[in-house]
Amino acid sequence: MNLAVALSRLLIFPGLFFAVPFAWFLLWTERKAVARMQERIGPPFMQPAFDFMKLMGKDVPHRSGPGGFLMKALPVIAMASAAGAVGLLPVLPGGGGFAGDLILLISLLEVPSMCLIAAGFSSHSIFGEIGSSREAILSISYNLVFLLSIVVIALTQHSFRMEALTQSPRGAVYWAGVVALIVCLPAKLHLNPFSLPNAEQEIYAGPTTEYAGHELAMWQLAHGLEWVAATGLIAALVLPHLALAWLSALLFFVIAFCVVLLLSVIASWTARLGMDASVRFYWRFALALAVVVTATELWTRMHS
Repeated sequence: MNLAVALSRLLIFPGLFFAVPFAWFLLWTERKAVARMQERIGPPFMQPAFDFMKLMGKDVPHRSGPGGFLMKALPVIAMASAAGAVGLLPVLPGGGGFAGDLILLISLLEVPSMCLIAAGFSSHSIFGEIGSSREAILSISYNLVFLLSIVVIALTQHSFRMEALTQSPRGAVYWAGVVALIVCLPAKLHLNPFSLPNAEQEIYAGPTTEYAGHELAMWQLAHGLEWVAATGLIAALVLPHLALAWLSALLFFVIAFCVVLLLSVIASWTARLGMDASVRFYWRFALALAVVVTATELWTRMHS
């Protein structure tokens, strides 16, 4: 991938120029779908964009010292990392990529969560610190499944390059890895039943309680870009290899939209789990996935 292609993917498509409005659309879809399933009207179509613009015009409390600098820098870092992850998605056929770009994409997807944890502790708010502690524990739990699923998918296709994953034959273990990734998305995107880090009824906004103005707007934008990157990762892994660019892009949008609807249904039909139940769920799921993968690999070697 040359510099021009890399910059166009980061800044234009599927980068910021496309990803920002698509992030607002996905956020609206999730809120609207949950509202309709709860027999409410839900927000208007442009509400996420209106919220962002309103926050950008508000004042930010003055903060001094290293803690104040961190609180300003962390949402920008989270937003930039999520945007970088979006730019690596292989939406169009023959879009380039490089060996190991899947590893970089997953690494960039983890940065917003780490920034959120640091932000809560930097705010010196009891609500922020509790939210960060919950985020850290939950992140360790679901990442065990998330990273194991990525390794399983890559090993079945013998590649850590995103574009190569879409061009190889896919077996049962591959699809089991994709299902495991989808199971991790509610925790990564702070949805029920794994919305404990930002439980409004208990700790207000959790790690972002002390944020306001354009800093809070950056957090919301970073969260929206996480939606694009996470659902886009599933879409890229599910998307069949097609030669037509417009058809690939259309199917990418449709699959990402369907993933958002699925997550919205799960969020509206479930209640928030406690931390112990969440940790047990993901660790047991990881153990079951590891057993299935190991047994499949042994079976394949015995019959090869």
